[in-house]
Amino acid sequence: MSNPVISLEELSKSYGDVHAVRNLSFTVERGAIFGFLGANGAGKTTTMRMLCGLVRPTNGRATITGADVWKEREAVRAKFGYVAQRFSLYRDLTVEENIRFFAGACRVPGHELPARLTRLLSLTDLKAKRHAPAGSLSGGMRQLLALACALVHEPPLLFLDEPTSGLDPVHRQQMWNLLYDLSNAGITIFVTTHYMDEAERCTEVGFIESGRLLAKASPRALKASFNAKLLEIDVEPVMPALVRLRDSPEILGVSLRSGSLRLYAAEPEKLVARWKEQWPFADLRWVGDRWVEPDMEDVFTAYSQGYDAVLKPTQP
Repeated sequence: MSNPVISLEELSKSYGDVHAVRNLSFTVERGAIFGFLGANGAGKTTTMRMLCGLVRPTNGRATITGADVWKEREAVRAKFGYVAQRFSLYRDLTVEENIRFFAGACRVPGHELPARLTRLLSLTDLKAKRHAPAGSLSGGMRQLLALACALVHEPPLLFLDEPTSGLDPVHRQQMWNLLYDLSNAGITIFVTTHYMDEAERCTEVGFIESGRLLAKASPRALKASFNAKLLEIDVEPVMPALVRLRDSPEILGVSLRSGSLRLYAAEPEKLVARWKEQWPFADLRWVGDRWVEPDMEDVFTAYSQGYDAVLKPTQP
């Protein structure tokens, strides 16, 4: 296997008694789309800031293309582009002026800039907006401009912090189509997201909780980590049923999916067999049931809520 683009070895960060990141160890290979998932405060942003050389690790180390992200941070910063969740470019400058500004900041040779500018405007579908002020763009176009600026120095790695947050479905799909093309060209992509359907689009996903890596694998492998079937039932009325079932000691959790209730339980076969023999809720009407395959929302729920009884051990 080739040398990884990103490598973390026992990477940790503490602020006094607060352990934001705890002993993270994993690698990300060239051309991967790595999705980094976790609740707010789980440690995603701190990890990304350490990788970008903005925060000094308390312990451990991380490298990007073999260079230490802290000790060699000046050199490392030329190796990645960064797209923030919130638009952080210059609103009064035009699309072209923003790209030119970042090209200068990244020391792109002047004789190479015209070709790169033309290619990036075409790649992000911003040619028609070339002379428009950045502040006049829609939210989706602003993120595409931010991506163009992050790519202007042709880095081998992209960090994207929830890049599609607040975008409409059309621009979300456009952004992901671009990420697929960049991945195919060998660029490594490290993306944080709260959208579970976007986690499905990554080649690998890592779950972080309280600063610790809970699991890292492909979406297919993570979904296969369930060691119990998922039971989905139709009960009327559905909301009172959700509240009642959620309080049942035999059920780890309940989620509402398209009007049906999806149950997380350690022994769902025994549970449904007993319910069919004697339904214990006289004020609720059982309508139907089915077994369903887990999706990434189920995976995230199980790992983040600690439903260990329904999960097989997964090696990070």
